[in-house]
Amino acid sequence: MRRIVPLLALLLAASPAAAQNWSAELLRLHNAERARWNVAPMAWDLGLALAADRWAAELARTDRWGHSPRQIRAGQGENLWMGSVNAYPVNAMVGAWLNEGRWFRPGVFPAVSRTGNWSDVGHYSQIVSRRSERVGCAIRSNRRWSYLVCRYSPSGNVDGRYLP
Repeated sequence: MRRIVPLLALLLAASPAAAQNWSAELLRLHNAERARWNVAPMAWDLGLALAADRWAAELARTDRWGHSPRQIRAGQGENLWMGSVNAYPVNAMVGAWLNEGRWFRPGVFPAVSRTGNWSDVGHYSQIVSRRSERVGCAIRSNRRWSYLVCRYSPSGNVDGRYLP
């Protein structure tokens, strides 16, 4: 059986302040980008973080990749990131999503990408969506990969809605 290590548990064991800093940094990165669009900041939501943790643990346990079933996250958006274990700081993980901003254009979803493909900006548009008010994230790792899962409520990428 693979050893699954929740980052939050490791941080709590090492230092409760480190765990608080980790979630605070994720929230800061999200809200700094939202501020660029004059979008109200999101609040950290422990319930969303716990739901994200359950899915991140599943990805790490099964060593697979993909979004959680929509029925278990009704009304919630979800961003995923995966990379080599212990190779990336949180700002690089979220930075991958923020880099999609170069292709984002305000508009009615799904017509929000300069490339013509909304999935090129799907993570970014979720982060800057005015609809989303709360976020919760978790990271889980196995021997090879780290998985970052963030959940958003309400979901930001909704057909026919203006973004950001």
